Amino acid sequence: MSRRPPEPVQVIKQRRDAALTALVGGVPYINFLGIRFDRRGDELTGVMPFGENLIGNPFLPAIHGGVTAAFLEVTALISLSYLWLWEDVESGKIEVADLEAGQLPRLPKTIDFTVDYLRSGLPRDSYARARVTRSGRRYASVQAEAWQDNRDRPIAQGAAHFLMPRGDG
Repeated sequence: MSRRPPEPVQVIKQRRDAALTALVGGVPYINFLGIRFDRRGDELTGVMPFGENLIGNPFLPAIHGGVTAAFLEVTALISLSYLWLWEDVESGKIEVADLEAGQLPRLPKTIDFTVDYLRSGLPRDSYARARVTRSGRRYASVQAEAWQDNRDRPIAQGAAHFLMPRGDG
């Protein structure tokens, strides 16, 4: 019985990066807000660089609440989708060429999303991470948190529920 030799690390990284790039590229609003994702293994950190177009209250100035909510929801969706696709990406079941061509399986759909605003988002870069608390065949729950200078002082947190795509489609 012979085992397949392990793939080179560069091939695995390329597949992981292609999956993340395809996920992010599939949501135009992510590009509009300038959000990018930093990947370390299977952990993703959303990064939203500050831009004047993100200001909601110019007198404070503070980042618009809708932008903060969108940042949290996008982080939750991309984190859940990446986790959901992880096994297929790692095994090579999903081909890099297909990902680069934008051919992804259907992604989860938001059922509801709740945001708690904890403090004003100041005019600086923001970061967010999401944690999948439940992921089943039909339904998933995700918690997300956004911060700026200090992760222990979040600016907002959110809870999202998603309808998972059917495996047959």
